[in-house]
Amino acid sequence: MSGERWLAVVGLGEDGLDGLSPAARRLVAQAAFVVGGRRHLALAQPLEAETLVWPSPIENALDTIEAWRGKPVCVLASGDPFFFGVGTTLTRRFAPAEIICHPAPSAFALAASRLGWSQQDCAMVSLHGRPLEAIIPQLEPGARILALSWDGATPAKLAALIVARGMGRSKLTVCEAMGGPRERIRETQAQSFALESVAALNTIAVEVVADLNARVLPRAAGLADDWFEHDGQITRRDIRAITLSALAPRRGEMLWDVGAGSGSIAIEWMLADPANHAVAIEARHERAARIVRNSLSFGVPHLAVVNGEAPHVLGELPSPDAVFIGGGATAPTMIERATDALPSSGRLVVNAVTLETQAACVGWQTRWGGELVQIAVAHAEPVGRFTGWRPAMPVVQWRLTKS
Repeated sequence: MSGERWLAVVGLGEDGLDGLSPAARRLVAQAAFVVGGRRHLALAQPLEAETLVWPSPIENALDTIEAWRGKPVCVLASGDPFFFGVGTTLTRRFAPAEIICHPAPSAFALAASRLGWSQQDCAMVSLHGRPLEAIIPQLEPGARILALSWDGATPAKLAALIVARGMGRSKLTVCEAMGGPRERIRETQAQSFALESVAALNTIAVEVVADLNARVLPRAAGLADDWFEHDGQITRRDIRAITLSALAPRRGEMLWDVGAGSGSIAIEWMLADPANHAVAIEARHERAARIVRNSLSFGVPHLAVVNGEAPHVLGELPSPDAVFIGGGATAPTMIERATDALPSSGRLVVNAVTLETQAACVGWQTRWGGELVQIAVAHAEPVGRFTGWRPAMPVVQWRLTKS
């Protein structure tokens, strides 16, 4: 092993050493210490090196690997270690300049090749160690999805979820142990799923077919109010769409949703991009529990929910890129704490319905600048035999981009 690249990361397929390039095989053979799962270590036999089976969590092995620094170490992984694999975990501790990686075809690549699908046209998600609901935002008519399973029970659970969302005619192809002697590929509709003895190592290909009553999440902001579980404490659809536009979510950013109510703002922020993060802060316990249920229903299970009073809990939160305050804006030091937490170019949006909070918004705009907007929405409703406009309470919105 040349230079400072003492840590080899080698991707293995079900064909074991036979599927490796000569260079990758040399790295395995020359290693003094080999780390991997039990399956990986078995596939790589015979091994003369000292070995370690990954502990749980695998981060517990990093100190042991560190102790071998400078000596030839090999980490065995499934497929492509830097595609939903262990590679990212290793680079949190070890510099890329210390690592040499030889990836094998990923499970996504193998499944796509079996089905004749173009990977760039597929949504690729991992359900391994992640909530099943994470796939929900990808369930769109005509979509092709490749999903890494957690275990042999995952395909049946996924089929049940798809049926519950009104997409029971979707086609599932379960690809088991691809690339090895035990490879098996089976097809079924979600609504008639009856596959038995599914191997723990499997990848699911989904071709989505949606019924007329299917719950399909649109790409634009402003989801229907009745899709959320709420007690009336919700930023209504039209106002929510305008609010999300003002918050201007960008990939990978963090939102604080203060006084979250149903969590609708935080949920739609996260739906804007799968890399986005949000914390919903809600003082009432029953509403905080409701936000968790809503986050699962909309496929953003990693939404963080804090049941506590703002601004007291704000100091414990990860730094935000944007802050929305839908309730409690006039609490002492609330605005100061929010603006202090924001970085340069961070966005603050406050929605005010009461005259008192609207008057406070005028004062904040005078002090800090920003923009004041009044939003008035009316909906047509029956008036006797005729139809008239029923106005909702106007909302004053204060928008600030921190300089």
